[in-house]
This record gives sequence, C-alpha cells and structure tokens, in this order.
Amino acid sequence: MSIEETLRHERLTDLLDYLDASPSPWHAVAEAALRLETAGFQRLLEEEAWRLEPGQGYYLTRGGSALCAFVAGTAPLEEKGFQLVGAHTDSPCLRVKPQGEHVKGGLVRLGVEIYGGPILATWTDRELGLAGRLVLRDGGGLRERPIKLERPLLRLSNPAIHLNREVNSKGLILDKQEELPLLLAQAEAGLPEGRLLLELLAAEAEVEPGEILGFDLCSWDLQPACFWGAGEEFIASGRLDNLAMCHAGLAALLLATDEGEVPEHTPVLVLFDHEEVGSQSPTGADGSLLPDLLERIHAARGGGRESFLRACNRSFLVSADMAHALHPSYLRWYEPQHHVFLNQGPVIKLNSNLRYATDGASQARFQLICEKAEVPVQRYIHRTDLPCGTTIGPMASARLGIRTVDVGNPMHSMHSVRESAGARDPELMTRALSTFFQGA
Repeated sequence: MSIEETLRHERLTDLLDYLDASPSPWHAVAEAALRLETAGFQRLLEEEAWRLEPGQGYYLTRGGSALCAFVAGTAPLEEKGFQLVGAHTDSPCLRVKPQGEHVKGGLVRLGVEIYGGPILATWTDRELGLAGRLVLRDGGGLRERPIKLERPLLRLSNPAIHLNREVNSKGLILDKQEELPLLLAQAEAGLPEGRLLLELLAAEAEVEPGEILGFDLCSWDLQPACFWGAGEEFIASGRLDNLAMCHAGLAALLLATDEGEVPEHTPVLVLFDHEEVGSQSPTGADGSLLPDLLERIHAARGGGRESFLRACNRSFLVSADMAHALHPSYLRWYEPQHHVFLNQGPVIKLNSNLRYATDGASQARFQLICEKAEVPVQRYIHRTDLPCGTTIGPMASARLGIRTVDVGNPMHSMHSVRESAGARDPELMTRALSTFFQGA
C-alpha cells in the first residue's frame, strides 16, 4: 500500500469512527469539539467578549447540537472575506416522546415522533439504542449532558407475513401513531407505568431519576459503520447524510491548518442542526447562528458595519450535503443526462428553482477548486417531474448575500436507517475542501 493509499485508508477509518461515535447531533458536536481541542483550537463562549489572535483556531457550540470553528486570518476581512464550509449534524430518525412510555399487550412501548423524512420500513427488525441529551437539575439551575445507551434496548418488530400477507406486493405501510412505538420491555407488576425509561437513563447518567427534568432522545441502529463490497470499495452506516460531510469539513479544516503557517484569509466551518426539519431554529441555517458568528469575528477584528458587508461580498460558502448516486435498479428516477456515480468524486448540485444555491459562477469556482486539488467533479440535477429536496445552501446564502455552491458526495439509500456510499469519495471531498480552506 502506497503512502497516499495508507493516508486515505486512515482518514476513511477515522470517518467510520466518527460515525460510530455520533448517534445524535449532540454526540456529533461533542466528538468534533474533542478533535478540535486536541488540535489546539480554543473554545469561545457566546456570552463572553472575544479576543482573537491571528493564526489561532477557535470553536463554539450552540445548544450542544451545532458547532462553528475557524482560524483567525491576518488579512483584513474586507479584503479576503471568509472561506466557509457548511454541513448539518442531524439525520432522520425516530425521537422519543416526553411521556411516550406506556404498556400495551403486556409489553412496555415507547411512543416516538418522526424526525425528518426517514424510510420507516428500514427501522423494523433492528436492535436500536438511544442517544441524545439530558437536561439535569443542578442546584438551583440546569446542566446538560450527552447520553448514549449503546446496547440492544429497543425494537420495531414486523408482523409475520402470515398476518400481513400483502407486504411483498404492496409494501410495508406503518400506521405512524399506532404501529411505530418501539418495544422496550416485558411489563412487570409493581413498576409504575412511565418509570422504566427514566430509571434506565438515570442509571446510565449516574444521577437520581428526579434530577432528570428533560431529554431529547434519538433511536439509532447499533450496527457499526463498516466497509463492504468485494474490494471493500463501499462503506455503510447510519447517518452518512450528513455526518460524512461534517467529517469532511472538519478533517479539511484540520488538514488545511496543520502546516503551522498563519493564513491570510479566515477559514470557517459551520455544522448546523435541524436541516432535516427546515432549519428554522437558533442552531439552524435559517437562524442567527452564522450571521452572529461572522459579525462577531469581524467585530473582534475592529471592523465596522460597512467593512463587514464588504467582507461578506468577498466570501464564498461551500454547502456540503450528500447527493443521489445512480442506482442501476431505479434508472427511471434519475435525469438521464446527469447521472452521478459512487467513487467518482464530489457532486455539484443544481436546481434552477433555488432548492440548491448553486449558480453558473459558483459551480465554476468549485470546479476550479477541484482542479487545483486534482479531484474529479460531477454534476447532478433532479428529474423535472420529481420534486427536488433542499439543503442549507439557499438559506445561509440568502441571509448574508454570500455566493454559494451546493455540493455533496454521492450515496445510496439516503434517509434509510442504514445508508451506503463509496469508500473513495470521502478522501476526494476532504482534499477539495482542504484546498478551498487553504485559499483556493
């Protein structure tokens, strides 16, 4: 194995480790923060005044599920602008209702809400864990902490084909209210209804049940991320959409700033939450997170409002979210002239109705970035007779007037509990984003 192949394999293994460590947005942010601190980035708090030193890396979190990281450049921002990469930490899943625990048919079940747009049938007959955050009583105040129950705890069991005899001809259709609750335990006499989950959470967190005042909990498939295929040319995991792009942005920022040189420009990574449900939140791309961050970086450098607007005009945002790779079994759902393929590099995503923020100028710039990085590039457009999804690009771009390109790595099974992608593409995207962060 060559040195280049060894590095590629190490970074790919690092991606799989990041996926396994991040079953919820709160864990994805905590893991990213740990990696940034290990690399020497300093944490900033939004409630404090900021003092920024050129060449120093900084990061902040908001709500525990969104993260921003940047390196302060030496050049005036109105001359160089910001080099921005954005992605999102959330993925479609089944989230536990606050009082979801109940007994039915002799079994304890957890009621769930559908978060985002998961392929519901893929959640059946899998052993699921729980992960997210707890909000705990802390004296007269509150404190938050991530929690991860990493053991086979829950199941969404299918009925037998002898009962649901049309499942193979009409597909599995689940009643969202009555049939989605997850099985947790055999009901036992003496345990008050609604108490079991609280006891499990308290034991895992090593607190008293009465200290838990709130929680946000995601179910997740316990099968680890892995390589697959005859030549291990593919990877499979939950939450590839969009943690694979979070990892690429994070790895690219660390790679681009590992040279020890103080950059002139200011590279910025923003990992938003709530993309899958519209981004309208304090941690979402349609909220104040990115404008607040950029204005505060600029203010800490002593700039005024006019120079901030000039800085935004000189900035560029790469919105990174996974893309639809061609699947040979479903050719009818793809635009014939815009097929994209696994393991053939980053995908530029276009939509004239602005579901993506890419325009002719921004796609051309990203192509030049890829050429400099010696990375191939592909282009994707949705079929005209199918509604197109969207991502953070249009919202973040519109709020600040920053030219934006929407890109992503190609994948299969998007929004399944278990997704798949090419094993070569993560390294290609990381190289492209690192070249961008270095000033391309």
